[in-house]
Amino acid sequence: MIDAPVACVGKFIRSLPSLQIYPRRSKMFVPRLPVWLGLVLLLATVAAERGPVVAQVLDAVTARRKMVDEEIVAAGIKNPRVIQSMRDTVRHEFVPAIERRHAYYDMALPIGERQTISPPFVVAYMTEQLDPQPTDKVLEIGTGSGYQAAVLSPLVAEVYSIEIVEPLGKRAARTLARLGYKNVQVKVGDGYKGWPEHAPFDKIIVTCSPENVPQALVDQLREGGRMIVPLGERYQQTLYLFRKEQGKLVAEALLPTLFVPMTGAAEEQRRVQPDPLNPQLFNGSFEELVGQTSEPRGWHYQRQLSLVTNGVPDGKQAISFQNAERGRGAQALQGFPIDGRQVPELEVSLWVRGQNLVRGQTDEQIPVMAITFYDELRATVGRVFVGPWEGTFDWREVTARERVPPKTREAIVHIGLFGATGELSFDNIRIRGIKPGQP
Repeated sequence: MIDAPVACVGKFIRSLPSLQIYPRRSKMFVPRLPVWLGLVLLLATVAAERGPVVAQVLDAVTARRKMVDEEIVAAGIKNPRVIQSMRDTVRHEFVPAIERRHAYYDMALPIGERQTISPPFVVAYMTEQLDPQPTDKVLEIGTGSGYQAAVLSPLVAEVYSIEIVEPLGKRAARTLARLGYKNVQVKVGDGYKGWPEHAPFDKIIVTCSPENVPQALVDQLREGGRMIVPLGERYQQTLYLFRKEQGKLVAEALLPTLFVPMTGAAEEQRRVQPDPLNPQLFNGSFEELVGQTSEPRGWHYQRQLSLVTNGVPDGKQAISFQNAERGRGAQALQGFPIDGRQVPELEVSLWVRGQNLVRGQTDEQIPVMAITFYDELRATVGRVFVGPWEGTFDWREVTARERVPPKTREAIVHIGLFGATGELSFDNIRIRGIKPGQP
């Protein structure tokens, strides 16, 4: 666990490198002592008694800086204010204690109540697209753990955040208050209705996925304001940036994404419901793209992915992951519903091609297709692999049958290099649920 007072001492030391303390006159000569040195000595004394705590502080700072450099800046985030806020925001304070060892990995984490905290890159990307200004009043729908609100706090004037799950909302409010975020207000309620008492808002950010934009949010966004929201079905969503012009929203499709659904009134009005008895992948041949981008629809969290159009085994195009730096991420993922009680097996088929494939820095960094299974609380209950692949080979078709844990209620397919180097291409990925008695 990170000790906040010790962390503050370390930050204070770095902020005062040149000030000096002048000691009172005495018969004994006492040299002038720089403040930073005095505080170093103080920290050293604390460290002697609480060495593991100080080590954890330094480890967290190092891990956070590494995460921002390698997963956020390297992935294309450019706004210096957003980058600095990501460096400063202590994500480990916004996740359960059991998940703190994963806090500075670029991944979603469970926070209880069937909800998750978004990966840091997603938070940084949405924040940058929102274009936060120091005078902005921002409405956030879906407080979750409070992490997104914390990132926004130093970038804008006011943050109003709504969480429909009462235990999460109350916990987030306590965390934000404890950490000193004074310009963030949290309330428990249905974000579908917005927060009319404080409207209009300069910006609105929605961190859960409705099927369509709630009209109340359109009404509460000021003219010329910006709203960012993931829209779509439960497992196939697109992140949109909206600008309000003459009372109407003008949409810009940004990228595929995967958020937990907006519950409450938004979920009650959802027309397309998941079908866990007939699991399947969307756009497994990568023919459909998001808007004018080169990103395949339905495949989320894409890293180092490009389209392939020559010599593909199915349709007009396939995808390829290329990586030359061991340990660097190169992957995409897609979620789907599946009920392990009634679908105990999956049949997987795909086309794959490799060129100069070499494992990464660890045995886990391998070119592979993986399927991770989750229970109704979104805890991991199993994982299976197709692959790994090494060396160089032409297009080949691969098929496999995999067991599904009975507790499974949803799953995520991961494809890519995952820290390995070389080039790995995929096409026509399919899954089929096999029920008892089916061949």
